[in-house]
Amino acid sequence: MLNAHLDLDPASLVGPVNRRVFGSFVEHLGRCVYDGIYEPGHPAANADGFRTDVVDLVRELGVSTVRYPGGNFVSGYRWEDGTGPRESRPSRLDLAWHSIESNEIGLDEFSRWLTLVDGELMYAVNLGTRGVQEALDVLEYANIRSGTELSNQRIANGSPQPHGIRIWCLGNEMDGPWQLGHSTAAEYAQRAAQTARAMRQVDATLELVVCGSSGAGMPTFGEWERIVLEKTYDEVDFISCHAYYEPVEGDFASFLASAVDMDRFIESVVATADHVKALRRSEKTVNVSFDEWNVWYQSRYNEVEKITDADTWPQAPRLLEDSYSVMDAVVFGGLLISLLRHADRVTAASLAQLVNVIAPIMTEPGGPAWRQTTFYPFSITSRLARGAALRVRLDSPSTPTDAYGDVQMVDAVATHDEASGATSVFLVNRSLTETVTVDIAVDRLGIESLDSVESIFDDDIHAANTLTHPDRVVPKTNTTARLHDGTVTISLPPVSWTALAMH
Repeated sequence: MLNAHLDLDPASLVGPVNRRVFGSFVEHLGRCVYDGIYEPGHPAANADGFRTDVVDLVRELGVSTVRYPGGNFVSGYRWEDGTGPRESRPSRLDLAWHSIESNEIGLDEFSRWLTLVDGELMYAVNLGTRGVQEALDVLEYANIRSGTELSNQRIANGSPQPHGIRIWCLGNEMDGPWQLGHSTAAEYAQRAAQTARAMRQVDATLELVVCGSSGAGMPTFGEWERIVLEKTYDEVDFISCHAYYEPVEGDFASFLASAVDMDRFIESVVATADHVKALRRSEKTVNVSFDEWNVWYQSRYNEVEKITDADTWPQAPRLLEDSYSVMDAVVFGGLLISLLRHADRVTAASLAQLVNVIAPIMTEPGGPAWRQTTFYPFSITSRLARGAALRVRLDSPSTPTDAYGDVQMVDAVATHDEASGATSVFLVNRSLTETVTVDIAVDRLGIESLDSVESIFDDDIHAANTLTHPDRVVPKTNTTARLHDGTVTISLPPVSWTALAMH
């Protein structure tokens, strides 16, 4: 039997857990919007055409901010196409995903949907094919109360109150050759800085996110961050990170250790941001918005799903509809652990995406909505992670991986809410074969009660939830957990994710 030890100390703080870390992402891509959140005529649709069964699941998921409308989509998007009477809105080619965009849903409708799920809008402006003026226009339309041409248009379009958007993304993945308006770091930085300064002339209190690299594997990674931040540091509050993970050639051991890569990515970006801070002798700290992250079988999209036929432009096609397994959910839970482990600097994040497209929630047109396996680590962590993240001391056996060398078999993070005394611990067993018994020292927290223990594991690590079997994988109560004399002891099965709540 393998053993690990975890020591919790309420004085060993990482930083407060910002609720924005539990954000998500809705892009006009595939069936995320159309047939996802919006399906007029569905039995569960409300008067605005929004599926209330999806609304209920999003609320259960515990999403805070929602990044919108993209994504790659935003770099060719004309925001005004999605305003005014629906019958007058133009259909456009979406070059990012080789589709037709009907513009039935735009800023006003999406803002109304957000009120149903109690979410905050993180809005991305188009710095691919557009620029400063368009960013100022959508800001005026969205946030100015009344008395100007664009604010009065919003009122006439049925939104009398301003949308009050606080956090704005300055474009999307501008380092990527696939991006409309792809540019060098210096070119993008100049455009982003000009846009940021202009937007702050409207409202100096806006929170602005500048584009970091679209992945740590990009050839310009690191240098991109340095150049962009040197030119925009005084104007922005966040720099973005994007990362997706999938098993490569059946290397499940490395896949289960994906959080190792996320840790390194975050720490590299933070180091670069702090380097620029030191060079500028600035008192301001730029934090990380990890506004795209997930398990995504991207190779499957590139090899099977990608639409390239010049004569084929479908509307709301089935794209990126990955079916997630138990193993995917365990990796996903490990990525959440990484985000919480860096709570002092990762103060916003967006799970990409929310419905149907690499999503925790799936729907069938005219039919049901259901939870994927990844739904559960997110919903449980969002519910339990309160207060501040703790810097845990972990002694764990190691497990070999081809991508990262020997890594700790057990990964963990904890949160503690001083006001209520609630403490939560999140654990992953990365081993494909070994059970690990973990002793968690909680005596310094004065823990008296073990309230819940929820785990994701299965004899079949490839088991998934589907339309015909929507509850094949659900959280299980780990009956091995015991609290005795200031120590919680729990046995973690291979390929498992676990959340413990106590006080």
